[in-house]
Amino acid sequence: MTPTIKDVAAHAGFSIATVSRAINAPHTVNPVTLDKVRQSIDALNFRPSPLGRQLRGERTRLIGVILPTLANPVFAECLQGIDELASAQGYRLMLMTTQYDADRERHAIETLREHRVEGLILTVSDADTHPLLDELDRDGLLYVLMHNDTVRRPSVSVDNRLAAYDGVRMLIAHGHRRILMLAGSLAASDRARQRHLGYSQAMQQAGLSPAPALEVDFNADELSPSVLAHLTSGPNRPSALFCSNDLLAMVVMRGLRRARLQIPHDMSILGFDGLAMGDLLSPPLASICAPNREIGCAAWERLLARVGGTYEALNETSLTLTLPHSLRQGATIAAIPNRDAMSSPQASAAAAEKPFA
Repeated sequence: MTPTIKDVAAHAGFSIATVSRAINAPHTVNPVTLDKVRQSIDALNFRPSPLGRQLRGERTRLIGVILPTLANPVFAECLQGIDELASAQGYRLMLMTTQYDADRERHAIETLREHRVEGLILTVSDADTHPLLDELDRDGLLYVLMHNDTVRRPSVSVDNRLAAYDGVRMLIAHGHRRILMLAGSLAASDRARQRHLGYSQAMQQAGLSPAPALEVDFNADELSPSVLAHLTSGPNRPSALFCSNDLLAMVVMRGLRRARLQIPHDMSILGFDGLAMGDLLSPPLASICAPNREIGCAAWERLLARVGGTYEALNETSLTLTLPHSLRQGATIAAIPNRDAMSSPQASAAAAEKPFA
C-alpha cells in the first residue's frame, strides 16, 4: 500500500501540517524536526505528489529555467548561481533548453506552465520584440531575463554595447587598426547586435571604418574553409579578431593554428564572457568578462522578490539590473610594433580606407 502524508506524520510523531511544511517549505521548519520528518519519509519510501498539491491549489515552489543551451558554460554558470539559492530557499528548478528555436521556446514555456511554475528565469533571442514574452506579460506569469540587454522587460545583464566598446578600445590601444568582429547570427542574439554596436562605436571614435560582423555557425566545432581563408589570406587581413563569445574565440584559435598562424604574433584574439577555462589555454585567452554566476543569482533574487510581492524591497527604480563587466588581459593580444606610427591621423585614415580582404 502506498504510504501517505498521514502515515509519515504518524511515523514521525508530528502533525500533518508540520510534515507538509517540511516538504514544501523546509526553511520554515526547525532543523531537528525537519531531520525526523525526512527520516520518516525515507523509512516509508514516501513520495509527495506534485499533482496532488496542484489540484489542491497549493504552491508548487517550482521555478522554470529556460536556456538556449548548456554546451556554453556561460549558461551553466548562471544556472549554478540560480540553483544554489533556490535549493537554500526550498524551491525546485525545472530546466529546458531551446537552441534559440522559436518552436522549442513556445513548447518550453507551455510545458512549464502546465507544471504550474511560480515564475520563469530565461534567456531568449530578442527580448524587445519577443511575442512569447508579450504573452507572459498579458497573462501575468512572472519572469526575469538573463543576459538579454533590454530596458523594456525585467532583466539582469551587463551593458553589452559598453563592454564591447571597452574591449575593442583595448585592441586599438595595442596598435590594432584592422579589427574584425566574428559572431553567430546577429538575428538570433540581441546581445551580439549590441556588441557589434559597441565594436562599431570604438572603431569610429578611433577614426577607423568598422566592418560588418562576420557571421559564422557558433555551434560548429570548426571554422569552415571559406571563413578561415577570409581570415588568413590577402595583404589586408585583420590583425585582431573580436569574437562575440569565448567558445567562438577558442574555435577560431584552433583554426588559426591549423592554418599555421601564431597567436598573438600573427593575429590577436579577444573573446567575450570571461570563461574560467579561457585562462587555461595556451596562450591564456584575453576576454571581456561578465559575472555569469552573479547574473544568475541576481535574476533569482529579483524573481523571488516578484513572486513574493516584495519587489520594492530591492530598492530598484528600473526593470533592468546592469552588472559591471571587466577586462581580462590574457596573452592572446600582442601590440603592433609600428603602433606609434599608426597612431597618426594620416596613418589611421589610410588604414580605415583599406577594405578587409
